[in-house]
Amino acid sequence: MTDVTPLLSPEVADALAAGRPVVALESTIIAHGMAYPANLETARRVEAIVRAGGAVPATIAVLDRRIRIGLDDAGLERLATARDVMKASTREVPLALATGRDAATTVASTMRLAAMAGIAVFATGGIGGVHRGAATSFDISADLTELSRTPVAVVSAGAKAILDLALTLEMLETLGVPVVSVGTDIFPAFYSRDSGLTAPARLDTAGEIAAFVRAHRALGLTSGVLVANPIPAEHEIPGAEIAPVIESALLEAAAQGITGKEVTPFLLPRVAEATAGRSLKANIALVENNAVLAAQIAVALAAEGR
Repeated sequence: MTDVTPLLSPEVADALAAGRPVVALESTIIAHGMAYPANLETARRVEAIVRAGGAVPATIAVLDRRIRIGLDDAGLERLATARDVMKASTREVPLALATGRDAATTVASTMRLAAMAGIAVFATGGIGGVHRGAATSFDISADLTELSRTPVAVVSAGAKAILDLALTLEMLETLGVPVVSVGTDIFPAFYSRDSGLTAPARLDTAGEIAAFVRAHRALGLTSGVLVANPIPAEHEIPGAEIAPVIESALLEAAAQGITGKEVTPFLLPRVAEATAGRSLKANIALVENNAVLAAQIAVALAAEGR
């Protein structure tokens, strides 16, 4: 029989048992989001940032037919170098377990597995959402569905810049998912600090965000909370500069019939090439920035017993 019980690393298990702060981390960014060795270097650095912030990192993946919550360095390197790792959203996790394929978890599946393990905070790059042209393609990320039903605070640099951000915010509202931007009244757009869209709410500190998360749960609400944390100003690529690059890459993807969860891994290297590597540097910077904030939120929640 397939064992679906999450296998926690000793470090993560000890932290959760003692009520110490833990931050979940996805693994798709390692297996599909960046090329080697930048992917491995970033994964190690993000884990170090979480530890420096007083929390325990828990990178999540499916390896050897088990859900792993917290990877050792060998596990990180395995994901960073293997060529046949499945990209698994929530619905693909059972397939990975049943077939024995190694799988990297997306935002949606990382949320679900983190919640199973009792982890309250998750740091990522940017969430998926409503794709451009969704009125005819119905291409809407499962990340939004998972945010509507899984009580984890997700720290991201807004939503991915390739999306229809206005419709993504509308869908989040429809699904009852709270969205708070950090230190700004504007919803961020991944590489850029300003999407041109007003954020539904603003909070300025990790302590305020933790208090919001506690109030959300005290009301019995079971959705996630999206914490939209703008990329640091010194690393951003303004929207006017990155938009035509993304548009060109999207046209190329459409011409090749690439859709759904395959769009992002197709676009990232093309955008990196077109920006002479600036988009990769921005991606790394925003992930690291989100890890800093996620650790602060997890520490604040742990201090109050969540």
